[in-house]
Amino acid sequence: MNNLIELNAVTKSYDGKTAAVDHVTLSLPRGRIIGLLGPNGSGKTTLIKMLNGLLLPTSGEIRVCGMPIGPETKAKVAYLPDRTYLAGNQTITQILDFFADFYADFSRERAEQMLDSLRIDPKAHMNSLSKGTKEKVQLILVMSRNAELYILDEPIAGVDPAARDYILHTILSNYNPQSTVLISTHLISDIEQVLDEVIFMRYGRLVLYTSVENIRREKGKSVDAYFREVFAC
Repeated sequence: MNNLIELNAVTKSYDGKTAAVDHVTLSLPRGRIIGLLGPNGSGKTTLIKMLNGLLLPTSGEIRVCGMPIGPETKAKVAYLPDRTYLAGNQTITQILDFFADFYADFSRERAEQMLDSLRIDPKAHMNSLSKGTKEKVQLILVMSRNAELYILDEPIAGVDPAARDYILHTILSNYNPQSTVLISTHLISDIEQVLDEVIFMRYGRLVLYTSVENIRREKGKSVDAYFREVFAC
């Protein structure tokens, strides 16, 4: 099966009236790094939460690896949320222990190698780390899993340019080529160099799904420039 994600007329409404995600039908293949792009309120976070099983669609169907969302798909998805979720009073070593116990596909060796390359002390408590270092630790934990789908929500927000370069390098170096990485971000110019394809959303609807190469070839523009043109009004 080539497609990793299948969405069929997926809708999510919180109040029964306004749709945060509105009849989205989309198939995403394996082996791609895909940007999920759109202005605030476009439905990106709602879609991400449904893919992770944190929200149920109001209607429509979602399948990951050919299966409906449930325990089996959650075991195949590695999720980086847009905010720190790790307990501040825990050491990094304690968090590694938890991930090793909880996720069968977690590589402690890979995580420790990445921590060492950044000179991050595994004995350090999370609440002693800077925001940028916390972001790196969370990304290391996610990318140390051998998942089939990686979902990264704003992975480079709030970190300096050098940290952004490291994060992009980590994404490229540590995901399985048969897996797909879905990245939601507002910092398009910083991340489009690693993207294979992009999804544009607006008001909960799918506006565009195409390859980065098609945008450059057919529009003669970068993804960032074309995004600005599409969402200018």
